[in-house]
Amino acid sequence: MKRTLHILLASCLLLLASYLVAACTETVSDAKQETAQPNIYPDYIGVTIPVNIAPLDFCMADEKASCIDAVITDSHGNNLHSQGKESVDFDIDDWKDMLGQNRGGSLSITVSAKYDDGWHTYRPFSIYVSPDSIDYGICYRLIEPGYEVWSKMGIYERDLSSFDERPLIENTQFEGCVNCHSFNRGNPADMSLHIRGPHGATLLRQNYGPVTAYNTKTDQTLGLCVYPYWHPSGRYIAYSTNTTNQLFHSANHNRIEVFDTASDLQVYDVEKNELLLSPLLKNDSIYETFPVFSADGRSLYFCSARALPEGSHQLDSIRYNLCRVDFDPATGTFGDSIETIIDAEAQHKSVSFPRPSYDGRYLCYTLSDYGQFSIWHHEADLYLLDLSTGESRPMTAANSKDTESFHNWSTNSRWMVLSSRRDDGLFTRPYFCHIDAKGNVTKAFMLPQRNPRRFYRDRFLSFNVPDFIIGPTRFDGNKASSVINDEYRKDIGVRK
Repeated sequence: MKRTLHILLASCLLLLASYLVAACTETVSDAKQETAQPNIYPDYIGVTIPVNIAPLDFCMADEKASCIDAVITDSHGNNLHSQGKESVDFDIDDWKDMLGQNRGGSLSITVSAKYDDGWHTYRPFSIYVSPDSIDYGICYRLIEPGYEVWSKMGIYERDLSSFDERPLIENTQFEGCVNCHSFNRGNPADMSLHIRGPHGATLLRQNYGPVTAYNTKTDQTLGLCVYPYWHPSGRYIAYSTNTTNQLFHSANHNRIEVFDTASDLQVYDVEKNELLLSPLLKNDSIYETFPVFSADGRSLYFCSARALPEGSHQLDSIRYNLCRVDFDPATGTFGDSIETIIDAEAQHKSVSFPRPSYDGRYLCYTLSDYGQFSIWHHEADLYLLDLSTGESRPMTAANSKDTESFHNWSTNSRWMVLSSRRDDGLFTRPYFCHIDAKGNVTKAFMLPQRNPRRFYRDRFLSFNVPDFIIGPTRFDGNKASSVINDEYRKDIGVRK
């Protein structure tokens, strides 16, 4: 008993010591007044944020400051203050109160930093508090940014109003890889999750019910179902099935290519447990991938490229267009023609990851030089297609000089989470931007963390495939791992 108490006391003292090291209680005095705005990490200068986001804690980018001080002032004269040795850390309750009182307004932040020659106070900068709230959280995979080998990975959810993160499932609970997580318009009650490896399966859950493991390979399809996207009714899920290879560049700023040698599309009817196929979407001379339903559920968008001739290795000639085919949810049937929405091939470009907004107004996609594995293409940027006018334009304010790739819309169609390598060129991290009703896009900001430099520097993991969720997933990883480790897989059929 005494030993346990000693251990607990030692742990408490260690936590207290860590807090004291991280904090500093100094008065900003005799500060040199700088005309420039501060160079902070992450860059939160001039961003637009949702009213319910976690505190935007930040550090000085140069790592030479011995103390950093920040004062937030609103239009009512209220102040919020934080000071720390490495990072500011705003009180979360006070932060929430200030954002709530300034919904639709702006906040002014004055930063001071102490260096060897004393304090420096920088020109204030603003952040804007949007009246549009953001969803409860996001769900993502954390994975080492390797190519052929990986160790621990998992699917995690993060509460966006706080710093709370929890695992849904990790591959320490089974042997294999976990990926392709998808929800029905952000509702985690309906969920699809793919498992690769010796226990391969597609896990499906409906209305928070039990998880069932499916074998989605049939004798009429190429392979297992991947890249899921739910129909708004919840009855259908669009999937692709891909035969995929990878190649490593010996002299190229893009490190790796993942490319299809065959790919088709199909739609799964959840109620009838059968795949719906169309010869238009099952063409050996065409690579079809990344299917998504329109907001009204009556169209299926996807990416399509001409297949390489057998034996060809000219991967930089594979260019995907954005296409569309009609879909009748009442009968589960497809239209009889395919429409090209964006002819990227004519621009010597390639489209990947189409994502329509849930209000039916826009479609966001990634544009790169070639191929469909844009996550390692440093030239990849996000583009916004206005579905009412057909106009397409780059999301300049949200893009950077490095990779912008996988993205998803919030359920109110006002926020987007995107994957970017802008931080260091190596790790993908989640950023957020605001898109208003007129399509105006704001500067993207990084997912807030406590002591963000230490967090991202110590955590050598990429955030992969971020997607919004409207509430906690209520996903039992232990029960799911039991289903994965069991040999039983439910087969699916193909509609006659």
